[in-house]
Amino acid sequence: MALKLEPGARLVVATHNPGKARELAEILDNRFELVTAGELGLAEPDETETTFVGNALLKARAAADASGFVALADDSGLSVTALEGQPGIYSARWAGPGKDFAVAMRKVEARLEEAGAEDFSAWFTCALAVAWPNGPAVVVEGRVDGTLSFPPRGDRGFGYDPIFTPEGHDRTFGEMAPEEKDGMSHRARAFAKLKAALL
Repeated sequence: MALKLEPGARLVVATHNPGKARELAEILDNRFELVTAGELGLAEPDETETTFVGNALLKARAAADASGFVALADDSGLSVTALEGQPGIYSARWAGPGKDFAVAMRKVEARLEEAGAEDFSAWFTCALAVAWPNGPAVVVEGRVDGTLSFPPRGDRGFGYDPIFTPEGHDRTFGEMAPEEKDGMSHRARAFAKLKAALL
């Protein structure tokens, strides 16, 4: 059978982050009824995989099986060339239990200084997984390359957006309007693949 999502279907987004849920709703053209794992009181599974794809699949599978609805999960993060790909899958953990990304961005800056880095290239990865309850799943991955700059600039977006300038641009994701960022972000690229596969 072809795996398809019908417009208006209820999708559980495997996140406890309302900002991420809003961004996902916009990228999906608000064509589904999205409810977050947080709103349903679902536990967040331990992210025990070593890749973005593995963790996205793990989160989608856990949310689908627990809720009985099709679930969508993303695992995304920032990888810094001079830090051998860190923070990578640990991007959210660098922000600590309070999810304070100002702390995380200072940590990246401090690590680059410690390393005496001259290369400030970095990339964002987004893996997206859609899982059916006790059934099949689809996983895709998107990436956007750019450079880091300090101090952070802009108060839009979330996470590491204020220190990341995508290739070919002179403003950070934190300075861009959501629709501009959504046109080129790692998440948008992953969603383009997901839409092609499922819609």
